[in-house]
Parts: sequence; C-alpha cells; structure tokens
Amino acid sequence: MYGQTNMPNVAIVGRPNVGKSALFNRLVGRKIAIVHDQPGITRDRISGICTRGPGPFTLWDTGGLAVPQSRDELSAQVRRAAEEALHDSDLLLFVVDAKEGLSPIDEELARMLRKARKPAVLAINKIDNEKHEPLAAEFDSLGFEPSFSISAEHDRGISELLSEIERRLPSPPHDSLVTSHDSLAIAIVGRPNVGKSSLINSIVRGERAIVSELPGTTRDAVDILYERDGRQFVFIDTAGIRRRGKHSSPVEVFSVMRAERSIRRADLCVLIVDLTMGVTAQDKRIAGLIQKAQKPVIVVLNKWDLVRLATGRVRPIGGPRHREKHSAKQLIEEAGARIFFLEYASVLITSALTGENVEKLFASIETMQRAARQRIGTGVLNRLLRHAFEANPPPMIKGRRLKLFYATQAGGKEEPRLQSLEFVLFVNDPRLMNETYRRYLEARIRKAEPYPGLPITLTLRPRTGPRHNKQSGRRAGQANKLEDGS
Repeated sequence: MYGQTNMPNVAIVGRPNVGKSALFNRLVGRKIAIVHDQPGITRDRISGICTRGPGPFTLWDTGGLAVPQSRDELSAQVRRAAEEALHDSDLLLFVVDAKEGLSPIDEELARMLRKARKPAVLAINKIDNEKHEPLAAEFDSLGFEPSFSISAEHDRGISELLSEIERRLPSPPHDSLVTSHDSLAIAIVGRPNVGKSSLINSIVRGERAIVSELPGTTRDAVDILYERDGRQFVFIDTAGIRRRGKHSSPVEVFSVMRAERSIRRADLCVLIVDLTMGVTAQDKRIAGLIQKAQKPVIVVLNKWDLVRLATGRVRPIGGPRHREKHSAKQLIEEAGARIFFLEYASVLITSALTGENVEKLFASIETMQRAARQRIGTGVLNRLLRHAFEANPPPMIKGRRLKLFYATQAGGKEEPRLQSLEFVLFVNDPRLMNETYRRYLEARIRKAEPYPGLPITLTLRPRTGPRHNKQSGRRAGQANKLEDGS
C-alpha cells in the first residue's frame, strides 16, 4: 500500500522537470521535495499530508515517469515506483509544462493514465500570468476535462485545483488523520551508500525506497509511513550526508541541509555505518550532529554479511557460534571507541541486504522506550550525586568550586516521545561546571540507570539567595527521608 493511513491518496505524475516537486511543496505547505531545474532530481516517492482543502489527503510526489533513452537500473526503478503510484492512488494529478509545450512523452503518459482507469486531473503548470493562458490550449488534445492552468511557483490557480481534487476524492473516515503524537519519527542517517534505503526496504519488506549502487541516490528526505503491531512509525530516509566541498552541486548542498534538518525534527536517529569501511571521519561528524541535537540514537553497523564473507567467518550449519559472537563484540567495541562521545548509543550489527538482525532494531526501540519511563528517585539521585562530588570534587575555577545544593529529574513518567532525559541541578554558579566534570556526573547517573540510547541533559540553575539555599537543602533532606522510608 502507498500509505499506512485511511486518508485518500493523490499521486503527482508527469515527465521530468515539469514542476511536480514545486506543486507538491505548494500543496503540502512546506519544502519537503527538492526543487531544481535539473531533470530527474526527485527519484524517490515522497509523501506529505495536504490540509489546505476541506479534508486532508496524502499527497505523493513521484520520480520522473519517463527518461528518454535511459535504460539503466536506476531509471527502471524510478519508472516502477511511478507505475506503482498509478495502482495505489485514489486520484492522479497529471502535471505538464505549458512553457515547454506538448511532448510525445506527455501523450504517452496520457495514454498510460487512461489505461489505469483512475480519476485523473490535468494541471497545466507554469502559467505564471494571464499572458501565458493561451499556452494551455495545446493540451486540449490530451482529452482531460476539466483541466486547470496553474503556477505552482506563484500559487496561481491552486485553490481551483484543490476544489476539483476534493470533489473527486472519496470522503475519508473521521479517524483517518494520523497526528504527530501518534507516530515515532525515525531519521535514518549516514554517509552515501552505506545502506540506508536498503535498511528501510528490509523493514517494510518492499521496494519503497530506491536502492542503487550509485552513491547519492536518495536526494530528498523521504517520509515513509509504516505500521507495526498497531503502532505508527515515520521513517525519514535521508540523503547521504557527505562533507561539503568546493565542487558540491547545489542539489548536493540542499540534500545535506535537508538531512541535517531531518536529524533535528526526528524523535530518534539511526546512524548507519558501513562495516566494510569501519567508522570514518565523516561518520564521526554525523554522530556529532546527532549529539549536538541531543537525539536518542541507535548505531547500526551494516553489511555484516560482507564482513563475514570476506574474513571467512561463515558459520557451519548447526556449528558453534562463539567465533562469530566474538567478532561481532569486537566490532561493536571498535565502533564505540571511535564514536566515544556517543557512548550512550545502542549498537546493532545487521545486514540490510539479507535482513539479518533487522528485527532487533524494534527490540532496541522498545528497550529505549522502557528506559525513558524509568526515573531515579529524588533521594537516590541526591545521594549518588553527593557521593560523586565527595569521591571526585569539581575542579577549582578562578578560586571557586562548584557546589551542589539539590537535584531532581525533570519530566513525568509517561513522556509521549523518546527524548533527552533532563536532570536539574541547583548549584552555586553554573559557570563553574566544565565539560569533563559534566561527563563524569552523567557517567555516575548511568551507573544507577543506564538509559541505553538516550542522551542525558544536565540543566544547572543558580541559587537565588540564602533562603533558596536553605529550601533546597530542606527539600533534599525530605527526599532522602522518603526514599529511606523514614
């Protein structure tokens, strides 16, 4: 199925470079698809929810349906993805370019759409003003009635188009709209060609994302709706994050920026590392972006099948697995040492190609969600931090030393999303905390509660005066008594 909701599906189709992505962005109301004048930029199917009309519907932007004289594997996959749109959509939005005029490809696509026997609306794009209106007459021969002259770039004719779309669509059920709090947004990030799309394909058991040996196949951040055991997930399949260089094209720069934004809007980041290359400098840079955004993270060491094959560690049927387990443990330790600043990350070895251990990704997510609900009692927290200060006092900074008066864990037990865990520390002066001591305190907290995959934020608040200091000490003493049962 195209979408995992009960909302109607509308697929935008058309030959390359007619403005499909610009129309998609206009209807959805935000720039999800990359818009550029280079043909064939959109290669994946991108989904978004359009709420501009009376009722919401899921909108899909497809790759170019036809690339003249192109028979390589990637183009074949693009056409196959677009053909799937014809079967799974409730309405087809056929976009043509008024300025380029009617082409043989448009005529072939028109025949293809009529064969699909699905409702279709013709949108004649790039009619930017009244002077361009006569250009639309050329497309009357395609036989679509009514047709709509629009300008996706200038928002011209869009309201009339939406009214026709609404008229043609079936009415959605009342519970069809999936709101943001119902699903977990998971950004799949990594360098180009490490297996991000392959992992998503293995998860959803279909060729939803386009997989190719060519680096940089995914150029958009693609939202993929997925339902599992009654739970909603949104996988964000991002473009490979490469280091920006002098010769990066505008499209590559946009793709990297889009991937970085995907990290910020995700609830959880899955960092894919290519085991055949190990943890590279660019992997560490991406891990740094995740750390900076304070996002929960799972590190997936992919292409385990290739490593096992290359080293000859192929397990005999029914034979012992201790050598394989030892090798996997060693690889995990090496990756952890390289990405030491993400020491809280859950690490998983997989083969997206064969599907090995892919199911364990969801087990890791469940473990993280359980951990997110665990709280350290206020009394326990204050005792362990007081002992941490006694065992290793903070360093002197300009003749002063950090003092802790009281600490508590922020947030409730039933947080709706995975997120950074916040501990609030009331101290004499937050400026006396350095990064080394912050990491030390975090490590002591994790001894009491590991919180796998979840970042910890220490928020320091200064005292406001002697009264505040006494109150903080009194609260800490009361909390200790409650914890001790006295």
